[in-house]
This record gives sequence, structure tokens and C-alpha cells, in this order.
Amino acid sequence: MRRSFRSGSKTVFCAVLALVMVFPQPASAGPPFVTDDPEPTETGHWEIYGPLIEAEGRGREVDEAVAVEINFGAARGLQLTLGLPLVRSHDSDGWHSGVGDIEMSAKYRFFYDESAGLQIAAFPGLTVPTATHGMGAGRVTALLPVWVQKDMGAWSIFGGAGLALNPGGGNRNFWTGGIAVSRRMNDRDLIGLEVDRTGASETDGHGSTSFGFGIVHQLNAPFRLLASGGPVLEDKTGRTGYHVFMALGLDY
Repeated sequence: MRRSFRSGSKTVFCAVLALVMVFPQPASAGPPFVTDDPEPTETGHWEIYGPLIEAEGRGREVDEAVAVEINFGAARGLQLTLGLPLVRSHDSDGWHSGVGDIEMSAKYRFFYDESAGLQIAAFPGLTVPTATHGMGAGRVTALLPVWVQKDMGAWSIFGGAGLALNPGGGNRNFWTGGIAVSRRMNDRDLIGLEVDRTGASETDGHGSTSFGFGIVHQLNAPFRLLASGGPVLEDKTGRTGYHVFMALGLDY
């Protein structure tokens, strides 16, 4: 559940829809990319990412999380996801740490045309305010996205957008979206590039655009390694930051 409760613009989703209609078939998507995908976990199977390490920062400001993400194929076309994070951040007052907000979501693939290599899914989710030491939102937040994927042999293009509901004083709802292209290089390795757009989550905040390169390396079954990262460019200020993701995946 990489994207969870990040942000972006309506135009990204429109671009994704246009692109998937242009390309005339499979590589997989999803983690380690910030951009999500519509493909659910196979019915009756589990996908577990842990330890899952994420970080994003600009200068001395850093936000980090060490988490476990659990995905279960509950029914045909339906995936249930649970994220359990430990988080810490660094600012001018030093390091702060605690338990993060629990993340829960359900991915439902409502369109799948295998012959055309096209699939579409809704992936609504919410966070429960379980964080300690002020390390979470302090209230329930939600994300309401739609994701699209087009497979073309070893290539895949996937992406979408959604509205993030971010209540609270000084906060604002915002759009989030992204698009990615991946290629399966061989039986063990997949690589990809992505761009994501994040709108301002606060009334006096700024949106941002992130770029990333990701790789998935299959180890001896059922394990795999996943990693991605790249720069984050903040609107108006011109400040440049970074994002990093690393995880050990278990599929069974």
C-alpha cells in the first residue's frame, strides 16, 4: 500500500486513461512503486512486506517508517490490506518516534479483460488514529483512488488518481495520482520508472512532484527484494527532497 495517503492532480488520472487506450500485452506492478496498481492478491493467497522501510526528507527534515504490510486475497478480484507502522521523524528539535496510524484498505478489481491486458480497480482505504507521541494524523483520514493497468508482453503501464480526505484544522483535502512504466527483464528481475503528483495537504502548504526508479529481484521462492527511490520537487519553493523504499516480500 505504498501510496496510502499521499496526494496529486486530476490531470494525472486523465493521462493514464489516455495512455492505456493508446497502447495496443504481462509484467506486474505495485510495490515498490509509489504508484499503485489494480491487480489484487490471488484468491486465498498472502503477500507480506516486512520489514518495509520508507523514508522521505528535505534537508534536516526527515520522516521514516518501519512497517509490516499484509495483503490477503479474500475473494475473486478482492484484496484486503493492513499496514502496521512504527514511525520516527527529525526536525529542528531532534528525533521523535512512536507507533503510527494503522492503515486499512480494500482493493476491488471491477474490470479485467485478459485478452486486452487491461484491468481497473478501486482501492479505498483509511487510517485509524492509533499513533503515539503525535506521530499520526490524530483523526481518521481516507483515500479514494482508482487504478488502471495495461500489460504489453514484458511491459506494463499503470497508474491512476484519487481524492485524499484530510480533515482537521489547517488541513485540506487533496488529489493524488501517478503513472509508471515497468519491464520484466528476466525470470528474476523487474525494473520501472514513475512520476507522481502530490497536492498540498495543508491550507498554507505546497504540492510536490516525485520521480522514482524501482526494482524487484526474485530470491528463492517465496521471497523477493524490492527497492525504489528518487527526488521530490516542492512547488513554488523549488526545494528538492528524496524518497526511499526497501522491503522483503513474502508470497504464498
